[in-house]
Amino acid sequence: MQNIVKRNELAAQKLIKELEKRHFNAFYAENRHEALKKIAELIDKNQTVSWGGSVTLDEIGIKEFLENNSYKTINRDKAKSKEEKEELILKSIFAYTFLMSSNAITKDGELVNIDGQGNRLAALCYGPKKVIVVAGMNKVVSSLDEAVKRARNHAAPINVQRVSNIYDMKTPCLNEGFCCDCKSETSICAQILTTRISRPKGRINVILINENLGY
Repeated sequence: MQNIVKRNELAAQKLIKELEKRHFNAFYAENRHEALKKIAELIDKNQTVSWGGSVTLDEIGIKEFLENNSYKTINRDKAKSKEEKEELILKSIFAYTFLMSSNAITKDGELVNIDGQGNRLAALCYGPKKVIVVAGMNKVVSSLDEAVKRARNHAAPINVQRVSNIYDMKTPCLNEGFCCDCKSETSICAQILTTRISRPKGRINVILINENLGY
């Protein structure tokens, strides 16, 4: 275990340099508790904050932290109807700070994300003044091809299982367990985004955590 932790630390430090070359702000956290502190440091408490669906954020406990410490959150989980939830999702794209994870990150510093509805990717591309991407080192892969494979064949089928009790999913991966390159109307792979560079410089902040987190 200690050898894995050391290896991840070394890999993270190299990756941070690659991310900085691409104009991201990049940080290293030894564990989820350090990551939570860093996220809190990066958020302006006087501005709105929201997030995209993320198991990593749930595991860190950031949502509870924000709600319990009087941050100005846009929280779709508080919606009392489907219509209100959709309205809050739309508003979250224009929050001052947007929190999310990444389905994969290449060792060269590119982010790869896959989405069904696309709201998470929309906020990553444009809208919020600050984006904070939180990812465990388990999401770091060797190449762009491997990142896409991870997003489609690993993250997406697991996320379909996660949301199938909320949405009426009809995707083959729900039953097959792997990507079938489907054209289902409820495809969770409708949007695939590669983020090569943070533009403007420093808008996207990446926190790498030396733990296995999320999918």
